[in-house]
Amino acid sequence: MNRKSGFVALLGRPNVGKSTLMNRILGAKIAIVTPKPQTTRDRIAGIRSEERGQIVFLDSPGIHRPQRALNSYMVRTAQRIGEEADIVAHLVDDRPVGAGGEDALVRGILANLPVPKLLVVNKIDRMGETAADARRVELVRGGFYADSFLVSAAKGTGVGGFLSALFARLPEGPAFYPEEDLTDLPMRFIAKEVIREKLFSQLEEEIPYSVAVNIEEYREEPEKNLVRIRADVLVERESQKGIVIGRGGTLLKKAGTAARLELEKETGARVYLELFVKVERDWSRSESMLRRLGYEPG
Repeated sequence: MNRKSGFVALLGRPNVGKSTLMNRILGAKIAIVTPKPQTTRDRIAGIRSEERGQIVFLDSPGIHRPQRALNSYMVRTAQRIGEEADIVAHLVDDRPVGAGGEDALVRGILANLPVPKLLVVNKIDRMGETAADARRVELVRGGFYADSFLVSAAKGTGVGGFLSALFARLPEGPAFYPEEDLTDLPMRFIAKEVIREKLFSQLEEEIPYSVAVNIEEYREEPEKNLVRIRADVLVERESQKGIVIGRGGTLLKKAGTAARLELEKETGARVYLELFVKVERDWSRSESMLRRLGYEPG
């Protein structure tokens, strides 16, 4: 059998389940997932290799109306991800689709991409198949999409059929990455994302969107089976610093412990993790700060 290969972009509004779907397909947690929208801020590549070939899935930030430099970066990143793909999957869920809303923004970006667009109605476990199919029928009118699918990324329903359709559409070609690789991301980046996920999980309301993580040191000491990580947790206001630290340091300690345990599983080594909370006023609105943090505004 001739093996297939290609890049598949997962695009959609915030919180439609793009990261959950990619993790489900890979059978491993590559992209961080929280119940909060706009969790994903970067291009996250997940690699599925099997006898049919290799697909590189590109998870993307949710497309939304940007209010700050960080949000503008996220939307531009999603657009660039669509431009480098062989196939684009537009994920939607059970939330109403308004003509001037975020799904309209996604379709506007998709309209300029000269590749097949697939509609994926996610969260059918929550919607029920009848409602999900009604949503699918509503959105496929006009021939905008080459095909459409009903899936539950959380439960796995319909994911196998979606994956088979992707392999059927992709061209024959060699693998882009070694078959044992699940991502092209370095561990330094993964460490930053894991720390940010654990903080997001602990924080309420708007605070997570003012939090960034900068890895100041990532040092492997193989002879000790140890990884040393020192990271700054940046917030935008002095008042936010106390919230992130928590009463008696409890919130930061809880998030740090959860991050350390997950990173020990990821690395197979003991992890010594130090977290420091610092105020960097309005970092999410500053393009120079975004560059420092690795979010290239370009």
